[in-house]
Amino acid sequence: MTEKSIHSDQFYIEGLLQNDSAVIKSIYKNFVPKVKNYIRTNSGDDDNAADVVQEVLVTIYHQAKTKGLQLTCPFEAYFFLLCKRKWLNELKKPSNKGVTINDNIVSTDESVYELVLQSESFDERQSLFDEMFRKLGEKCQEVLKLSFVLKTMEEVARQLNVTYGYVRKKKSLCTGQLTEMIQQSNRYKSLKK
Repeated sequence: MTEKSIHSDQFYIEGLLQNDSAVIKSIYKNFVPKVKNYIRTNSGDDDNAADVVQEVLVTIYHQAKTKGLQLTCPFEAYFFLLCKRKWLNELKKPSNKGVTINDNIVSTDESVYELVLQSESFDERQSLFDEMFRKLGEKCQEVLKLSFVLKTMEEVARQLNVTYGYVRKKKSLCTGQLTEMIQQSNRYKSLKK
């Protein structure tokens, strides 16, 4: 497999990561109108479009932050296809019967589809993780949240006013419990490749 080069539109990803208002305004000015138009012509409205755009931008941000997203295609194609697929998934929900899909906007760029599939997969996995994380006990959530943001387990122990040994063992038990809950989920089995 050949290494794909990073597209010059990578600056949009970097701008989202750094909360650069000029880049975000540029995204809304240049790319969101096309998404709004697509959603309006496919049984949606401006509020639906705003929700889809926000969710997609959050997904892109999280994927860039945690997975180092490298854009190998134009941002517009990637962004639009993610929004389009998110909207189509919304329309597939049982509460949205009798919708009309007017789909004459198509992209055939393989790298766009590849990136979109990666983003959707990431989004699904993150959603599953979040759902199972909320099912953990309060103490487990607290220990794991602190371990995500603090650099060392010593800092976590100080923050919680417990011993290093306790917090280390608690983190291990909670991580094991979370992993088991995720792996026993039907969603995990369908996400597993």
